[in-house]
Amino acid sequence: MGFTSVLLNIFKIKDKINKTVDDIIKFNPDILFSVDSPDFTLRVAEKVKKINDNIKTIHYVAPQVWIWRKNRVKKIKKFIDHMLLLFNFEKKYFDDENIKNTFVGHPLIEKNENVKTVLSDLISKDKKIISIFPGSRKSETNVLLPILIDFIKLMNTKDNSYSFVFHATDEHKEFIINHLKKTDLDNIDVVSEENIKSQILSNSVFAVSKSGTVSLQISNANIPSIIIYKLSFINFMIFKMFVNVKFANIINIINNKEVIPELLQKECNADEIYKTVIYFLKNPELIKKQLSDCSKTLEGIKSKSSSSDEAAKILSNYLIT
Repeated sequence: MGFTSVLLNIFKIKDKINKTVDDIIKFNPDILFSVDSPDFTLRVAEKVKKINDNIKTIHYVAPQVWIWRKNRVKKIKKFIDHMLLLFNFEKKYFDDENIKNTFVGHPLIEKNENVKTVLSDLISKDKKIISIFPGSRKSETNVLLPILIDFIKLMNTKDNSYSFVFHATDEHKEFIINHLKKTDLDNIDVVSEENIKSQILSNSVFAVSKSGTVSLQISNANIPSIIIYKLSFINFMIFKMFVNVKFANIINIINNKEVIPELLQKECNADEIYKTVIYFLKNPELIKKQLSDCSKTLEGIKSKSSSSDEAAKILSNYLIT
């Protein structure tokens, strides 16, 4: 949801927060375990803590204070008993304010044993796959889909040895399919089932992805990639005013350098995407370097066991005490 969308729905959001708080207070749990969505969940936790200080508040997926609104940490200290972190580098922000925190690792980079599916209808032996991730939100897909279609058309005019697979959500799969029907492209597929998406990705030679946590999955699959993103002018200006980091991609943020190329705003166009993808595909040493850097980065954000196991240990300790 963009900044403007939040403003338009602010009264609905406030109403949802208040109703959620009322239900929690009635239920009277020992622990309020909130997950992600800090602009909603942390407001709920704050209100619950004010009403009943005996309810322990544990939050999973820390708000990205390292990107913007660092001062939030001081406020969070007043109502969160324990923060569970996806990234090790986040600890310093919460340690500085003496907020109890534990690094539990990121669930997206854990090895999952997927059930193998026959993909012969999607994976052609005579075509190399490029995976496309147009975003999970309708607003993102609306903006990026036309750009990505033009990119594919460019690729096809230069080299027809590639097949392109869009990784969609169940909610937006039909929207993408209907949009693609208006083109004359015959080397595109759309998948939404998670197991199939995972196998398609692992069989890809490259990925073009919107900025977001999906880039961790791509890196974890050991697939080279580039990042694209385009905001509306208003949202971009607001973003520029508040953001404290130079990069959009988490791998780049951790390394404080561009490991994975980022094509944002004006650079997010079919020509630039085409040039960057072709440049990588023609230079295997660049791909090797990117994959090596990503692998080293991922090792630094993996937990001892699994993110869910580490989180469960913390919750159990609070229940015991």
